[in-house]
Amino acid sequence: MLNVFTLVNGRLFQEEIESLEDLARFQPIWVDMESPTSEERRWVRQHFGLSIPEDAMDDDIEESARFFEEDNGELHVRSDFLIDDDDGPRHVRVAFILNDRNPDLKSHGVLFSIHDEDLPVFRLLRLRARRMPGLIDDAKDVLLALFDTDVEYCADILEGIHDDLEHISTQVLSGQLTDDVAQQVLAAIARHEDLSGRIRRDMMDTRRAISFLMRMRLLSAEQFEDARQILRDIDSLEGHTSFLFDKINFLMDATIGFININQNKIIKIFSVASVALLPPTLIASIYGMNFEYMPELSQKWGYPAALLLMVASAVGPMLYFRKRGWLK
Repeated sequence: MLNVFTLVNGRLFQEEIESLEDLARFQPIWVDMESPTSEERRWVRQHFGLSIPEDAMDDDIEESARFFEEDNGELHVRSDFLIDDDDGPRHVRVAFILNDRNPDLKSHGVLFSIHDEDLPVFRLLRLRARRMPGLIDDAKDVLLALFDTDVEYCADILEGIHDDLEHISTQVLSGQLTDDVAQQVLAAIARHEDLSGRIRRDMMDTRRAISFLMRMRLLSAEQFEDARQILRDIDSLEGHTSFLFDKINFLMDATIGFININQNKIIKIFSVASVALLPPTLIASIYGMNFEYMPELSQKWGYPAALLLMVASAVGPMLYFRKRGWLK
């Protein structure tokens, strides 16, 4: 899918491109390519003279090659954006190409983005830029706004994680944590730990991208201040993720502690039962001996007396354990 965005009266307007002739009719500031076909790549190459690298969206690309500037003035930024939906949290690599130095190229002043999936951050920015005039002035504003929206998206996810952890805390600290509930709690805690780690990684990646843009000296004074504000927001989110990691670790330890307590209760019951059955076992073992001279064996009352003695030897310890509170 190939979409171009033009700036009209401070608003972004989206147009879906279905042919090379459609592409030639617009003067976009942003060209967004979602899973572009070879034909769409050819259109961009013919119209803008821009060759999109085949490995633009590869995840295994070297970290040192994710932020660089070509000799012709093209700026390449490859950053990861977070998606948290029904399919689970994951990162999607987005390749940005921006030429703001070489006016001889037709791609001058146009931001190109290439990615495999539609991203919630991109959808949110498109909605805002269409409804809020003055939000976007040029291609660099689009790039900064995408990173700013990504930080906001991660902040919303962190708020959801915090709310879920509060609910989990109520379950864990209620003191009525069964094994089935504990299993569900551990699964939820593991998911939140994974998601928090992905957010921290996303923030680290965004920080690197923003720092690279600031070093390239392409931003205006206002844009530079916007970039600094994004970095400050990232700092605050990193502090919040640290707090959530501490809370996750506490809930994990507390849940495992309650599981151990439940297991100890079961082991205690078996231990008490084993101790209570030792005297009857001893009595039964004695009268199971095959000695010739055992007076009780020849008595009519011997068998019921042995049974009564075994019952009494089992009941006696159980009453003692109950009095000491060991059966609770």
